[in-house]
Amino acid sequence: MDILLYILAGAGVGFIVGITGIGGGALMTPLLLLFGFPPHIAVGTDLLYAAITKASGVISHHKQKHVEWKLVKLLAMGSLPAALFTGYFLQNIFEDSDSYAALIKNSLGIMLLLTAFVVIFRKQLQRITLRSKSPASQGTRDIVTVIMGSVLGVLVTLTSVGAGAIGTAILMLLYPALRSANVVGTDIAHAVPLTLCAGIIHLFLGNVDFGLLFALLVGSIPAIQLGSKVSHHLPESVLKPLLAGILFFLGAKYAFFS
Repeated sequence: MDILLYILAGAGVGFIVGITGIGGGALMTPLLLLFGFPPHIAVGTDLLYAAITKASGVISHHKQKHVEWKLVKLLAMGSLPAALFTGYFLQNIFEDSDSYAALIKNSLGIMLLLTAFVVIFRKQLQRITLRSKSPASQGTRDIVTVIMGSVLGVLVTLTSVGAGAIGTAILMLLYPALRSANVVGTDIAHAVPLTLCAGIIHLFLGNVDFGLLFALLVGSIPAIQLGSKVSHHLPESVLKPLLAGILFFLGAKYAFFS
């Protein structure tokens, strides 16, 4: 019965991701915690889940020329070494996985709150960036992009959250001239190597449940396709605030009350 529950959970999250475009990590990791999985298993399993589910999206966006590969490279120059450093930190600073459970939960709460903020104020962020003249030089923006990639690498490795919504916000703020489709495509193209790298790190730390991963994929892959097909018929103005409210509640729970 447990595996059926996990398949249904994967289908539910996949359907919501297909409708709203919000990354699965912000939904899946808290859900796995509510199911009783330890924080390290929830994060490690979700990272590999995210890498696999997003991979097909990269191919699609690349074919449509929605990926700015230079920006993917700059973000990855920061995020991948930061992910490796975070894995080294978890393995060598803490005695075992239970020792960093509180760190994962508190970091998760903060990332969920940030994700809720981005979901609620995404249109306002877009308007601000479109009005911005972005006076910074290209060299300065390149450096800031690498730095923000590093921050993202640490936080995604700790929480599995942020490669989608927070990555998108970073690209919108740093590159206001970038079209929405290119922001999404570039973010997904960076999210795959980041979540794969972080997922492999957690795999070596013993933080991946393969039975759970399989069940989530069985449910989510077809549900994402279904959600994307019906997304045009559902009111986004209702769905996104509702989703943001759930993320805010869960974020507050893990950031302040875990």
